[in-house]
Formats: sequence, C-alpha cells, structure tokens
Amino acid sequence: VLVIKRHVLPFLLIDYCMKKKQITASIVLYKNNRKELKLAIDCFLNTNLAVKLFLIDNSPEPFLEDIISDERVEYIYLNVNRGFGAGHNVVLKRTHLLGKYHLILNPDIQFDNGVLEALYEYMEQNPDVGNVMPHVIYPNGELQYLCKLLPTPMDWIGRMFIPIKNIKDKLNNRFEMRFADYAHEMNVPYLSGCFMFLRSSVIDEIGVFDEGIFMYGEDTDLNRRIYERYRTMYYPKVTIVHNHAKGSHRNLRLFWIHVKAAIYYLNKWGWIFDKERANINRM
Repeated sequence: VLVIKRHVLPFLLIDYCMKKKQITASIVLYKNNRKELKLAIDCFLNTNLAVKLFLIDNSPEPFLEDIISDERVEYIYLNVNRGFGAGHNVVLKRTHLLGKYHLILNPDIQFDNGVLEALYEYMEQNPDVGNVMPHVIYPNGELQYLCKLLPTPMDWIGRMFIPIKNIKDKLNNRFEMRFADYAHEMNVPYLSGCFMFLRSSVIDEIGVFDEGIFMYGEDTDLNRRIYERYRTMYYPKVTIVHNHAKGSHRNLRLFWIHVKAAIYYLNKWGWIFDKERANINRM
C-alpha cells in the first residue's frame, strides 16, 4: 500500500504539470536517525537550483513523516520494505517525476553548498557521462575507496569468510582500486550507490534498479549497465562526507542479505565465466 502524506493528488499526478526540475533526488528510509537524516535533507535543499526531494519510507510505521515541512520535499510511506532498489524505483519508474538529473542519496551523507552546482555543471559539459560520484570521505577526513572493479566471487563472497588479514587486504586493494590515483578523474565500472548523480535520460534508456536484489549490489548492477553505454565517472574536485556504517560487517541478518545479493548478482552476470568483467577489470 502506497501512502502519500504531503498532497491530496494521487502519486502519479504529483508534479506532472510542474516545470521539470534541474535535479531530483530520492532517499530510501528505514527507521533512520532523525538528526543524521535531517542533515542530509538540508544539504540537498541548500541550493539555488530547482530541486525536488522524495523521501521513500520503508519503515514499519511512518515515524519520519514530520521530519521536514518544505514544498520541495515529498514524503512517501510504502507500508512495506521491499529493499533499497525497489524503494528508489518508486520514483525512478515514474520518469515524468524526474529532473534532468536524479540523485540517489543515502541518509548518512553530508556536503557543502556548491557540490550540487558543480556536479550539475559537470554533467552539462559531459553529455557522454551517465553517472558521476564525487570524492567521498569519512567524518574524520579519511578517504573512502568507493571506486571498484566488477566483483568476482572471491571479491564478494570469498573475502567475507577469509580470516587471514594479509589475504583480505590484498583482495581489497585490487577490488577497491587502491592502485589508482584518487586525486584524478576516473571512468569506473562500479561506483558506490551512496551518492549516484544520474542523467535521468540514461535511466529511461538503461532501466531502473534490479528488484531481485534486496540490498547490497543493486548499485553494482545498475552502474555496470550504465557503464556499457556511457562513462561512469569519479570526479574528485568536489567532496562529500559519508558516515559509512558497514552494517553487514556487524549484523548477522544484514550479512546474510549481503551474501544473497552477491549470489543473485553472480548468477545474473556470471561466476567464473564473465568475459565482460574480465575485459573491464584488466585496467
């Protein structure tokens, strides 16, 4: 059941007749920390660009419906949790709702004024780019290695169970492209889903998140499909802060969700025999 809280009009008509936004964004929620979420919302709204934000709530109750009152924000309570990608797809499938660019935004992201403007201008100047991700750091300023190669079974499943730190570090160093220069732009086959600045026309062409993946890996699948036809760029001239919790490393339920996502992805694209992956990962 889809429940809309801010408007009387049915969801499919929301913004249908409004002027197309420059940037829309969606945040999928699930019992989030209110203070952290409010910071992410404020960061997105702190711009002179024409923007619209969709809050898609997967929580068991609409705890967060009063998080903000702003005409640029739409709260959508789903009354069911079908996962991260499926939540974002509520908006992505309604292409008339999307701005020229659409941002997949995590609720634990913060950034300064000017970031959206810089990314908007970058996409305007590079029409062959389908997705762009900025420089991402932890709150302490440490770099997050979120530019990755396409995952092999060892990258996604093997390293979850390998107890030897040296072997795990070696796998991480290659998979997370730590050999690359994160000070320069890179065309990357797998960019993190925490902040995906997408060209909406590309989503209309490529398709939305694969809802067979509940969480973890849906960003890999989508970025890979975009990468087949467009550049998917890491752009380090602007920086965002990601309070990355790595929940699957500490929570048994999330760990199992992560494993199931990896199995689904590898069944779809190939475990051992994935010629495209082999060619791309030779970079």
